[in-house]
Amino acid sequence: MKTCTTKKKPRLSPELMERMATLLRLLAHPDRLRIIEFLEEAGEAPVHEIMAETRLAQAVASQHLNQMKRLDVVHSRRNGKEVWYRIANPSSLFILDCIRKHS
Repeated sequence: MKTCTTKKKPRLSPELMERMATLLRLLAHPDRLRIIEFLEEAGEAPVHEIMAETRLAQAVASQHLNQMKRLDVVHSRRNGKEVWYRIANPSSLFILDCIRKHS
């Protein structure tokens, strides 16, 4: 009788699981997913463009961006009076791709 041997996958560390769970909770919001999707297309954009594209009020967009910045999902830079954002963590793009593939 032929047996099938499968290679055992390495277990994830508790620290990695906690980090990924935190990232998944953060991205489990449609507005934040829209922001990530827009930044994926744009590469980098100022807050007013993110607001226009996602149809979010300034306070709401800023709150979402600050939450994503705290977890290093996005980076920001100041250009004069404008703050520009770009994706910092490619894991968020991978998660977006998984959603696209399974929708």
